[in-house]
Amino acid sequence: MNIQGFQKLTLLDFPGRTACTVFTGGCNLRCPFCHNAGLVRTPLEHPNAREEVLAYLSKRQGILDGVCVTGGEPLLQPDLADFLREVRSLGYRVKLDTNGSLPDRLEALLAQGLVDYVAMDVKSSPAGYEAAVGTEVDVAVYDRSIRILRDSGIPYEFRTTAVKGIHTPADFAAIGEWLAGEPAYFIQKFVDSGQLLGEGYAAFSYEEMEHLLALVREHIPAAQLRGQ
Repeated sequence: MNIQGFQKLTLLDFPGRTACTVFTGGCNLRCPFCHNAGLVRTPLEHPNAREEVLAYLSKRQGILDGVCVTGGEPLLQPDLADFLREVRSLGYRVKLDTNGSLPDRLEALLAQGLVDYVAMDVKSSPAGYEAAVGTEVDVAVYDRSIRILRDSGIPYEFRTTAVKGIHTPADFAAIGEWLAGEPAYFIQKFVDSGQLLGEGYAAFSYEEMEHLLALVREHIPAAQLRGQ
């Protein structure tokens, strides 16, 4: 389990829960606007990180009630299921962040009852996906992950980070059609961390974000902005 670090307390990452966030290393996408470039390009080995995280969680039982596992792409970790079993044995609920590129692994975790909430990034419209993820992809793979979550019976959300230089209003109109009727979809504000994989990207203004939201709400009335 390649754990790059963890945030000991978050009130934002896991809806409705007081949680910590575990960051895994490595990703199979190369989104040029990725703000965790270090986790994607050159994840370092931290041999004792798993034990440190589990020891921390053991001490925080009754104080924290959730663990968010993010990345990178957590589903790349071959021993993720074993780690989640240990986390759940301590009484914690688990939230998984994923880019949706590994539907078989996602489905397997859900079938084992190891995840309580999933947040999946929808990087762009089907037509804009390759530009957003920086590599060749089969959009049908991501569509399958979407359908798996819809059929899962657990709470989930979809989210798109809106990036000027990557997305257009037409992309968000198409995303709305793709995810029509979803109960939880968020358009997230882009923040330049200073460690991006690419260059020349910026955030949309508040007024522009409101316009993107209006386009999406034609098909997803529950859609919201996040990070404004």
